[in-house]
Amino acid sequence: MERALRALATGALLALEILRQRRRLRLGLIALALGAPLLSGGWMWLRDSSLVAVRHVSVTGAHGPEARAIERALTLAARRMSTLDVDRGALLAAVAPFHLVRAIEVSTSLPHGMRIAVSERPPVAALLVGEAQTAVASDGMALGPRLLSGRLPAVSGAYEPPAGRRLHDWRLLGALALLGAEPRTLSTLTKRVFLGPKGFTAVMRGGLEVYLGDSSRPHAKWLSLARVLADPTSAHALYVDVRTPERPAAGFAPGAAPTSALGGATGTGSVLQQTSESITAALAAGLAASGGGGFSSGVQGVSEESRHSGEAEAPAVHSSPAGAAPSAETSAETSGAATAPATGATAPATGG
Repeated sequence: MERALRALATGALLALEILRQRRRLRLGLIALALGAPLLSGGWMWLRDSSLVAVRHVSVTGAHGPEARAIERALTLAARRMSTLDVDRGALLAAVAPFHLVRAIEVSTSLPHGMRIAVSERPPVAALLVGEAQTAVASDGMALGPRLLSGRLPAVSGAYEPPAGRRLHDWRLLGALALLGAEPRTLSTLTKRVFLGPKGFTAVMRGGLEVYLGDSSRPHAKWLSLARVLADPTSAHALYVDVRTPERPAAGFAPGAAPTSALGGATGTGSVLQQTSESITAALAAGLAASGGGGFSSGVQGVSEESRHSGEAEAPAVHSSPAGAAPSAETSAETSGAATAPATGATAPATGG
């Protein structure tokens, strides 16, 4: 301890001797000590002065009926700030009434510019509770009736949360997670989603039923459905089972066997009269380019008779990639086994 104190005292004396001998260094330290408060005060004045006040605000990412109101609220809040003093809390408070806004990113450019990028949680479904309706996002956030549109698929529930609150029913959350992953081209064709014996089931506007099973792998399941719809052999299908997306199966009415792709069929099926072949083919190509290229483009056909017979039937039509042997999958429809929801529980359907 005594040695440490002696070494410290020696170091202090040495520093003082250096300062005494080097006049410039001594003067510099004195000037720094005197100028620091002045520099600090100058910075505080500059960061809130009109020289760097925000005057030009650019807001991107806001869509829908609330877009202008969101842009106006952010612009008014931003113009009370400077490019050197951004108050993110004030910006978030400005858009708090708009439940559509999920997050914002802010950047500035001297002297007067500010850019705000809005990330939204768009509505994916209309929640029906009796006669009441409200738009809901894929994360379960209730967005209010203002964001409802006729194109939103319906889900049914027992409780309507106020706007800005989240749903907690796992059945609704599973359906919303699936709808949140649905491509826009298909979402305009989906009428409703409910939980049935085959798990989550989507009903398309033309009447086609799509068995999705649980809420896992939603992107792969929608991609599989898109490719089935783009395949002419799916014409006149009553349902499409994509619970195992690598092996989709299409069910047909008695006597309505799958139409051979070599037979000149050009439509996508009477059950999807609102969908053209070009739209579904373009969707399948776009989704494949986004990373789902491992799926077979063929359709496994299961007749409506075998669907109810309880016996396994070999696929009526199954076209596989070159060099791959056809797989004889027993359709989940013929097995009679229901796919359990993601949580492992079975509960009543969320929609009629």
